Amino acid sequence: MKTGKMLMILAAWLLILGLAAGCGAGASGGGTAGDVPGASGGGTAGDVPDGGDTPAPGDAPAVGETGGDIVVGVNFELSGNLAGYGQAKLNGLRIALDEINALGGVLGKTLVVKEYDNKGDNAEAVSLATRLMGEDKVVAMIGPVTSGRVMAAADVARQFGIPLVTGTGTSVGITVRADGEVNPFVYRTCFTDPYQGTLAASYAAGSLGLKTAALLVNQSDDYSIYMASAFQDAFEAAGGQIVDSVSFMQGDLDFRTALTKIKSAGAAMIFCPNYYEPNALIARQALELGYDGYIIGGDGWDNRDHLIQTAGPEALQKVYFINHYFPGDTGDDNQRFVEKYAELYHSAPPSFAALGYDTMWFVADAIEKAGAADPAAIDRAIAGTVGFQGITGTFDMGPNHDPIKSAVVIGFDEEGNYRLADRVR
Repeated sequence: MKTGKMLMILAAWLLILGLAAGCGAGASGGGTAGDVPGASGGGTAGDVPDGGDTPAPGDAPAVGETGGDIVVGVNFELSGNLAGYGQAKLNGLRIALDEINALGGVLGKTLVVKEYDNKGDNAEAVSLATRLMGEDKVVAMIGPVTSGRVMAAADVARQFGIPLVTGTGTSVGITVRADGEVNPFVYRTCFTDPYQGTLAASYAAGSLGLKTAALLVNQSDDYSIYMASAFQDAFEAAGGQIVDSVSFMQGDLDFRTALTKIKSAGAAMIFCPNYYEPNALIARQALELGYDGYIIGGDGWDNRDHLIQTAGPEALQKVYFINHYFPGDTGDDNQRFVEKYAELYHSAPPSFAALGYDTMWFVADAIEKAGAADPAAIDRAIAGTVGFQGITGTFDMGPNHDPIKSAVVIGFDEEGNYRLADRVR
């Protein structure tokens, strides 16, 4: 998003205030065209869209266009145990979509999103990517949300030559293959897992002055494994010592044995690079066992409501995590977003919502710069992006299809509200 558009966005919201009630009502689920302005239908891979009359060959719309509209695909985790991430990202995306269309859309046409729920399943993510690119003829696809699903769908983007942009998939393997080659047509607008691990180590060793750490890693999740590896390398390079490393498996609920072992090892901190569900249990059980060291992690911690409900504010007083976004940022752009998010969804926006917002604007900006609803031209515009200004930061698209951007360190106040501990890069 460009700052030159900000006053226009403010004016645009005055035009769409009458839509707010309907948008808020439809935003809690997958949605249909009637739920959210600009949405062309939700559903799952099992749904069959109404095709209507078959156009004559000469009347068929171009790729990514339905009549006078330009169509972008959305392939998100909207049900299952990853739904909290997917729904937050969709909420933010829809706010951006309303703004874009209130300003006249892109290339003078309405921007439409075709939404599908991949249910957090790799095979479903591939099936929906194929459907969006092969049948729905989108010009670009946003999503999936989490790394495993993005990596599964990446081959489809290469096959069709249609850009895939994830705002939240952080695994390094999304954009760079094991052989070191950059994945064509695959991009992200967030930072990577190793980058998070490195920043967490720098904050722990530098800002907090910690000398010893233990790792508590989900051995069934690459997100956790890769971030822990990067943390260990950077922490040891800074003079720190890893005094213990304990693993667990997806679905484990009792971490007391692991935490007792870590406490006995004398670790000044636990590096906990996992998602919020086990993290909340770990924080609560650590408090119950009397562990008084720090707990530090990555963006997977970002679900304040779940953390408060499961762990409670007291358990979070020495928790810090690397994140993409701080909702308390006082910039005008962010404050407008926070106010609109609270109006529609009755909560402060998590980072996934902010990244969804920025990614929708980023794709719209690339289509506008491409000058046509042509996937190849849009791909070139994405790759050449310089100085994109969003609420999660300003960035250039790097040569590895990763953005060059900063991060924030989030802590908690006595009531469990997020507070900005630091900005790091």
